[in-house]
Amino acid sequence: MDHTPRSELKALLRSGLSKSLVSLLIKVATAGLTYAMYVILSRSMGADEYGYFAFGLSLATILAIGANFGQQTAILRYWPEDMVAGRPDRARSALRSGGAITLIAGLVISAGVVAVAASAGLMTRDPVAHLFAAAALVLPLAFAEYWSSVLRAQGSVWTGLAPRDLVWRLVLPLAVLALWGVGVMLSGWAALLLTSATLALALALQFGLARRRRYDIAIGVDTLKAYWAERGAASRSFFLGTVLDSAALNMDTIFVGLLVAPAVAGTYFNAFRTAGLLTLFMFAITLVVAPMVSRHYHAGEMKKAQAITALCAWAGFLFSLVVFAGFLGFGDQVMGLFGGSHEQGALLLVILSIGLLFDAATGPSRIVMMMTGHERAYVRIFGVAILIGMVVQVPVIMAYGALGAAIVNTLARIAAQLAIAWYSHRRIGLDTTLLGAFLVGSRVDRAA
Repeated sequence: MDHTPRSELKALLRSGLSKSLVSLLIKVATAGLTYAMYVILSRSMGADEYGYFAFGLSLATILAIGANFGQQTAILRYWPEDMVAGRPDRARSALRSGGAITLIAGLVISAGVVAVAASAGLMTRDPVAHLFAAAALVLPLAFAEYWSSVLRAQGSVWTGLAPRDLVWRLVLPLAVLALWGVGVMLSGWAALLLTSATLALALALQFGLARRRRYDIAIGVDTLKAYWAERGAASRSFFLGTVLDSAALNMDTIFVGLLVAPAVAGTYFNAFRTAGLLTLFMFAITLVVAPMVSRHYHAGEMKKAQAITALCAWAGFLFSLVVFAGFLGFGDQVMGLFGGSHEQGALLLVILSIGLLFDAATGPSRIVMMMTGHERAYVRIFGVAILIGMVVQVPVIMAYGALGAAIVNTLARIAAQLAIAWYSHRRIGLDTTLLGAFLVGSRVDRAA
């Protein structure tokens, strides 16, 4: 029987929206700082060196997601799920074990990249310094992602986002400008090392703030074996899901860099990162609603879960629509900010934006599947669509360059989002699309 009064739903939505607006403000500032950072680096480094930087950053980002081994998603589900079930010790075990997994995996992956870079340096005369620098960036990126999830799972948006998103992205471009002002032009590998150093400083600040405000952020190995025995299978699915997400955002740049040219990879990187502004609010709001979806779904409060999902879908889509209109009208000017040769950048920007606009229209489908225990299905559905897209991209990029990469990426993203949104509606009972707002009243709560 439905016992959820309308006033309670309104209070839930107000709470979710208010936290989401805080998250959005941080993410808007983050986007501005990130954009400034890329513009400054692009203009001060030269096309080839910026291409090496873009390649190394994309590579390190994918590997950092691998180093998390899905724990940045797992804690968003397990902390609220265990807390609502009255199992705080299990929640803390998941948090500390997840940190240990991130540390161990990050060190192993970084060592592997160093070994590959050293071997490549012996077999080729092509530059490999950016690969060594990318290895140094893996662990800071991994902990930046994990600690952000840890703190958001405990209800802290500001501490979870501000040090990494604001401090790091403010310090890095200022450092680049200062070096440029004294006549130092950074190479690709030097820019990657500087990125790693400034991110590490931001993480140290975040750790200190978290401890001062009494949030749990510690790493522990005492319960790691038991945690892995119980939740290792789910963690593998979380891992595969996040790797696929990261690959969908970064592999294009790597393919273009390998199959076309570093300078073209830099243009594609700028276009994709700029197109990502469409999903800024969607991303900001999912940072808040992920633990809320987990808490209400596992408590059997389907009406609340549907309401918060619908809020996410509509808020994210309306924001995306406005940004998309801006790109249609001013794409040339936007891409021109990066300087250099970016004639194709505006077209790439619009094509990639179409896929991301469709992504916003289908709402937080990934988060819903991950937070409700359907992570394996997500990996199967999204993975098939994205992997087919990557296989198709190789010959298409060889024939049509960056333009082909953008078209395949957009088509693969649309197919994947349609499939997982359909699954969420039919199997989970939550409609993540814009239509979900009209289904809140029909949802019936169930026993937890």
